[in-house]
Amino acid sequence: MPYQLCCRGTPRRTLLSLAITSLLPGFAHADQPLDLGRQDVVATTPLPGIDLPKDQVPANIRTLDDNALRELGGQSLAEKLQRGLPSVTVNETQGNPYQADLNYRGFSASPLLGTPQGLSVFLDGVRVNEAFGDVVHWDLIPNTAIANMALVPGSNPLYGLNTLGGALALQTKRGDTHPGGSAELYGGSFGRQGGSVEHGGRHEEFSWYLAAEGMDEDGWRDHSPSEVRQLFGKFAWTTETTDLALTLAHADNDLIGNGLIPESMHDQRRKAIFTYPDQTENRSHLMALSASHWLNDSDRLSGTVYLRRTRTATLNGDGNDEYEDEYEEWEDGGFIGAGPESGVLNRTRTAQRAYGLALQWSRYVGAHQFAFGLAHDNTRASFQQSEQGGALTDARGIVANEDEEQANSLLGRTRTSSLYATDTWSLSNTLQLTGSLRYNRTRVINTDRMGDALNGDFTYRKLNPALGFAWQLRPALTVYGGFSQGNRAPTPIELGCADPENPCSLPNAMAADPFLEQVVTRSLEFGLRGELAGDIRWNATAFRSMNHDDLLFVGTGGSKGYFTNFGRTRRQGIELGLAGEQGPFDWRVDYTYLHATFRSTACILAENNSTEGEGGCPDDEIRIARGDYLPGLPKHHLKLGLDWNLNERLRVGTSILAYSAQYVRGNENNRHQPNEEFEGRGKLPGYAVVNLTADYRLARGWTLFGRLDNLFDKRYATGGALAENPFVGVGNAFETDPDEWRHEQFIAPGAPRAGWLGVRYRWDAL
Repeated sequence: MPYQLCCRGTPRRTLLSLAITSLLPGFAHADQPLDLGRQDVVATTPLPGIDLPKDQVPANIRTLDDNALRELGGQSLAEKLQRGLPSVTVNETQGNPYQADLNYRGFSASPLLGTPQGLSVFLDGVRVNEAFGDVVHWDLIPNTAIANMALVPGSNPLYGLNTLGGALALQTKRGDTHPGGSAELYGGSFGRQGGSVEHGGRHEEFSWYLAAEGMDEDGWRDHSPSEVRQLFGKFAWTTETTDLALTLAHADNDLIGNGLIPESMHDQRRKAIFTYPDQTENRSHLMALSASHWLNDSDRLSGTVYLRRTRTATLNGDGNDEYEDEYEEWEDGGFIGAGPESGVLNRTRTAQRAYGLALQWSRYVGAHQFAFGLAHDNTRASFQQSEQGGALTDARGIVANEDEEQANSLLGRTRTSSLYATDTWSLSNTLQLTGSLRYNRTRVINTDRMGDALNGDFTYRKLNPALGFAWQLRPALTVYGGFSQGNRAPTPIELGCADPENPCSLPNAMAADPFLEQVVTRSLEFGLRGELAGDIRWNATAFRSMNHDDLLFVGTGGSKGYFTNFGRTRRQGIELGLAGEQGPFDWRVDYTYLHATFRSTACILAENNSTEGEGGCPDDEIRIARGDYLPGLPKHHLKLGLDWNLNERLRVGTSILAYSAQYVRGNENNRHQPNEEFEGRGKLPGYAVVNLTADYRLARGWTLFGRLDNLFDKRYATGGALAENPFVGVGNAFETDPDEWRHEQFIAPGAPRAGWLGVRYRWDAL
């Protein structure tokens, strides 16, 4: 896995990692580059290879281990990363911690179809972006089993498809690196209660690690209960030269996330929702076998084979997108009956199967560290969608009045083959140059099982390069920089929903599929990092990424929209970080300035924007101009963290997350203004949230822990959209006359103040 933290205790042929380090005198002598105290060793290739000190990697890689992830608090992995890493923001679009949109430097990893995906995510070297839409289901990642993670910036081609703005590489625990076990239980706000148990051990050459985790909650909004169930196991066999590891993972989850709500309704009642239900049931199985073998002190062979299955079923209660047209027809006498149905139940079932293999040869010779590899991934996604008309209730639920009708049945197959090579050349003890190449060939085949409108066969090819350097100017000062390129091929859902004349109700109806171009991103990064007196570490990084033929989901009203290529978009900015330990205090400060803009001009559908029809665009469309800011992304991020170890038993931690204002979706031209017809500013104010954590270590392995989120009960929103609100009658009742509906700003409200208490017990290896 590229840039993955190596676990101490993992065998290396004649401890080669230490041998490499010993060749760099600076790690032992003051007149050469020295170890700054936190020189994590990372692997620089997709599979286990020859390792590098992190300070020799030409990028601002950020890493967290299992202890840091636990102390950060947060329910899901996305929440933990938001608190612990710079340039990471979260849009709580669904209002569920396991369904968050995670953004890094303006690129997203999200479980929601329609979100432009730009980050790749790997678990033990297996890609977990789903084939159907490159989405990431955070609830399927085994939180308890994560040993460490690395967030790699830029368009590093070694990570393959969808690595436009970065990659998240997760490595799980093993029995030889995490012996012993623990069990914990917790409970508190929102009716949330849960627990986990884990155990690892080793006997001679064999090791094992097992983990289980569960969570139930009522949710903090109306009609929002959720259940999470995760199982994980890893079994390894290790000798001096060979390592075999079998990974097994299973998840069975039922999530409710009731999405955006009109500001007017939220102002009346914080827990209110728009329509319901909004249910997602995820079930997954993963089996992966990895192996590595040292042929000699310089050559290593590595490989991975995997099989992954996921099943997703959704049930969404929505307003009827055809209501306005049907109501007009009914008024004119062309519609027989009491009137059109006001609601609809949308159901989808998606069954996905992914399997693949990867092989790699790594070689250390002289001043070079080479790696050559190949990979093949094959995915099959079966998608079915049905609709059932019904009536909206006073509580904005749906009562079905009609029979369920099959709307779509699509089979999407994706095959990707890749070749890659990389070399790290140590020009001197202080200067390393790294170059990489990866060739990707992707074929996407869509088969319409209800006709032929969705049939399509598309092939995408791309050769992506990367070149970077790391130069230790002084013992405590390193300068680094580089260029990288990555690509993303359109997925079956995007190709099946690309016709503006036939918009889709995601993840629902699809129409004929026009060709979409692949997205190509070129990134530049330049920075400095080092250490000041008193063990204070700092970094300063400038970055810039340009997307060509970016894929956007354009909303057309209600829940409908379509995918389209959009010229160019750019994300650029700076990162500044400072961290240290003084006495009982561990602290960190991170600031990010992000300037994310459209770099092309076009007209897109946005009927709820006050400027629709202006700028030479047709009615219901707005003109995006070069320089308009991308929605959903605040320009300024400030994160403060402080851990206070009062004594050997008690630790108290706090984190402050502060973000500036952001535009909402539907206001891509940044020019929406409220008036008599259109409400909302088209922009959300900035906010700051304070979170607390604490743990108290009792005797004999027992620990009490607690967590308090949103200490000051701040009311804020993490995202939003311009949309139409039909619930404008007395008591927010449904208004039957569409002419009375209001164009409003919808928001994704942040959770109120909440706290949890728990107990943890740890035991040593048997």
